[in-house]
Amino acid sequence: MRKIFYLLLFVSTVSYSQEIALLKYSGGGDWYANPTSLPNLIKYANQTIHTKIKAKPGLVEPSSPDLFSYPFVHATGHGNVVFSPSDVENLRNYLTS
Repeated sequence: MRKIFYLLLFVSTVSYSQEIALLKYSGGGDWYANPTSLPNLIKYANQTIHTKIKAKPGLVEPSSPDLFSYPFVHATGHGNVVFSPSDVENLRNYLTS
């Protein structure tokens, strides 16, 4: 019984968090536009609806296997956004998984 209590105490004190990544794509648009928009969204969500999103977003490229490490990916920019065939395949797999 004592072991279960300590396990529950440990689990209740662990701070879980999600992480959001900014999609760094090549060609066409400016993925780096609005550098404060994503941090502001994270701050607002954490304060208002009590999410536990890490304050500093990650950075991931569309063809990277690291894409699958992020439950949320944010894409922004102006102009034509162009993806390579490997980008398209990896993004498709990410979105359908």
